[in-house]
Amino acid sequence: MRLSRSFYRTLKEIPKDAQIPSHQLMFRAGMIQQLSSGIYNYLPLALRSLKKIESIVREELDKRDCEEVLMPAVIPAELWKESGRWDIYGDLLLRFKDRKDNDYCMGPTHEEVITDMVRRNLRSYKQLPWNLYQVQGKFRDEFRPRFGLMRGREFIMKDGYSFDLDEKGAKESYWKMYEAYTAIFKRCGLRFRAVDAATGDIGGDMSHEFQVLASSGEDLILSCDCCDYAANVEKAVTPQRDAKRDEAAYLPLETVETPNQRTIEEVSTFLGADASRFIKALVYEADSEAVLVLIAGNVDVNESKLQAVLGAGAVRMASDALVEVTMGVAPGFVGPVGAPEKLRIVADHSIASGENWICGANAPHQHLKNVNAGRDFPEPEFKDISFAAAGNACPRCENGKLEEFRGIEVGQVFYLGTKYSKALDCSYLDEQGKSQPAEMGCYGIGVSRTLAAAIEQNHDENGIKWPVPIAPWEVVVLPLQAGDEAVAEAAENLYSTLREKGIEVVLDDRKERAGFKFKDADLIGYPVQIALGGRSVAAGVAEVKFRESGEKTEMPLDSVAATVAQWIQEQRIGD
Repeated sequence: MRLSRSFYRTLKEIPKDAQIPSHQLMFRAGMIQQLSSGIYNYLPLALRSLKKIESIVREELDKRDCEEVLMPAVIPAELWKESGRWDIYGDLLLRFKDRKDNDYCMGPTHEEVITDMVRRNLRSYKQLPWNLYQVQGKFRDEFRPRFGLMRGREFIMKDGYSFDLDEKGAKESYWKMYEAYTAIFKRCGLRFRAVDAATGDIGGDMSHEFQVLASSGEDLILSCDCCDYAANVEKAVTPQRDAKRDEAAYLPLETVETPNQRTIEEVSTFLGADASRFIKALVYEADSEAVLVLIAGNVDVNESKLQAVLGAGAVRMASDALVEVTMGVAPGFVGPVGAPEKLRIVADHSIASGENWICGANAPHQHLKNVNAGRDFPEPEFKDISFAAAGNACPRCENGKLEEFRGIEVGQVFYLGTKYSKALDCSYLDEQGKSQPAEMGCYGIGVSRTLAAAIEQNHDENGIKWPVPIAPWEVVVLPLQAGDEAVAEAAENLYSTLREKGIEVVLDDRKERAGFKFKDADLIGYPVQIALGGRSVAAGVAEVKFRESGEKTEMPLDSVAATVAQWIQEQRIGD
């Protein structure tokens, strides 16, 4: 490619909403254009890298006997209603009607469609297992699109789905995809961790996220400093405390007036007691059922864990009205003492031990002191429903402590079980002729997000530092004196030789100053820059710069192509 003929231009200004490096650099490097909020045009440089990521994905999946399909982006509402997600998925789902007044949505994910596709073909146990995938545009109507491709509304995703006879086979498929994803992100040249994760709206009971490590990452990861344990903070296990209580230390229950003191902070200041001595009582709504949740005052409820514990499709804080109907008092004065008998009470391990807690009195402007489980209210269900934190003991090994990292989720694998196959009647006849639901797995990679994550992990103040396997172009040849015939001839020869050797090379033949070309080369992030000036060509050498390390070296003109080509070939393989 000759840059004088290329459809691109670099820019100096940065959009006001471009807050993270990948968004800023992709805009400045002429890789993307915003068409609408959270919706982008992919220009040639971006598309070349996206196609490379897609190619790596396809190669690793195809070698594991996965088959590619392509499903419609527009999905009829009937399928989503059949699975039960039409009303649950919420505002992220872009819904619309056709001219016949039928309801449709733009696909944010395709569990329903793939399950419907398979149930039309599946008859006998002899047909399974199947593992199907697609690479396709998705749409999620984000409330506040931000960070460029990191949190857009329209994005490119690889989503895959496995169908097996039983749980054993489904988990074999799960770990095969785990292995494939590990290979994919290694081949992309990224530093990442696979971490235990919550399943969220997709469902299922086992999941791992693949997180690219980057300081700008939205996700908080906790990883052991001694073993290989790693988890998203939403899933990281909080060590269970021994339920040690000294009944001899119990003090008489006492009611105290706390006028207009509602929050833990307000009441703890008012009573002169540390927040860690409080039982924070919160009413949650889980699939339209009220649940009382108890946790220490200095700890927050992890709603992902709570959802898993309750086995609910969705959980949310109850409205003030529901709190008053359930507990007979406004939020801020709720407590477990005197709670309705039939109300389910779930408590975090943070209040399993210790005596003489403080909590709401279930009466306006009152709290109770010296509250003890078992004596003053029935023993609740103790579960891990709080956030783990850096410094906690590792839940897997004896000596480890959890450390904190930031990550960008680029892929996730789920074991779904029969959630969708039962809902949509995707079944087969077993050897005894009985109908059985297929066991499913679900596997996603954010292709466009992987592109952005690679930049977040690989850049400096001057621009992008692409890993070779996903760089849009591998080498740029920079003739620095446009009017010098010897320089032009040497550049053309080098450009042609590299192309013949199968190297993806750009010739910057624009009539621009040397400094301008160098800045553009750093901004775009070509892994190798080969500069040719009048003096260097006369001396029979070229200056070669490796973008990732910044190392510069002079190489003989007659051997530079072979040396650079060999280096590129080695880097393409990945680690």
